[in-house]
Amino acid sequence: MMRGRLPPWFKQRLADPGVMSSMHGLLDGLNLHTICQSALCPNIGKCFTAGTATFLILGDICTRCCTFCAVKKGLPEPVDEAEPKHLLEAVQKLGLSYVVITSVTRDDLPDGGASQFARTVALLRKSAANIIVEVLVPDFRGSEEAIRTVVESGPQVINHNVETVPRLYPGVRRGADYARSLELLYTVKNLNIKITTKSGLMLGLGESTEEVVEVMHDLREANCNLLTIGQYLQPSAQHHPVSRFVTPEEFAKYEAIGREMGFAEVASSPLVRSSYRAAELFDKAQA
Repeated sequence: MMRGRLPPWFKQRLADPGVMSSMHGLLDGLNLHTICQSALCPNIGKCFTAGTATFLILGDICTRCCTFCAVKKGLPEPVDEAEPKHLLEAVQKLGLSYVVITSVTRDDLPDGGASQFARTVALLRKSAANIIVEVLVPDFRGSEEAIRTVVESGPQVINHNVETVPRLYPGVRRGADYARSLELLYTVKNLNIKITTKSGLMLGLGESTEEVVEVMHDLREANCNLLTIGQYLQPSAQHHPVSRFVTPEEFAKYEAIGREMGFAEVASSPLVRSSYRAAELFDKAQA
């Protein structure tokens, strides 16, 4: 287990308490959740200070038990029908032109929550003509119908993280399937080739360099356009241990390898997360 003091490259400036309080107040007032809060993202201060966040829909309780994730696990509450409207209100108050929306995994729902994604995306696109919407979706247990529901709602970017190398799935992503995750990305492109697809990896879980590069190859074969790679940080003693801290130099090598493979853009550094520089990465994919 590797917990306690982090390497020096994780140091960040403390966020303004007043700005953080204001952001929390806005979200709480609209009964909204963010993955920034639920997943204990190390970049929360930077993002909240910039007046942005990655919204977490379908509640904040996940039906899966991935050992890397800080999001609460258990029996979720019923879907909040007012959630899309509240999210739109938050987007308008924050003046966002690029919105990232993710969710907990809802295996308790017949469609895995795809219809809630679709309602949210459609409302945003209808209410703000020039808005860019990126969704980070669960695997919907491989349902093509659920994926089609999300695709047809009109997001410009669909992200689905493979998270780690297939060898580590049994201990890290219980209930997930590597081939199923790749198939989701294939399916999105088959349904609408114009949608930008994206995926992400965490390093420091025990993977080898060769395994990471192989996953990157698999993602390119699935015609995945964008890739994020960051360091895994252990949320608590009960979560999967950190095997090692990958150096910034190693991350830079993966970024170079990814660009050589043909990804439109790769963000690879210790503090990178799924929505890191999301708007910038999307713009690179359109160039």
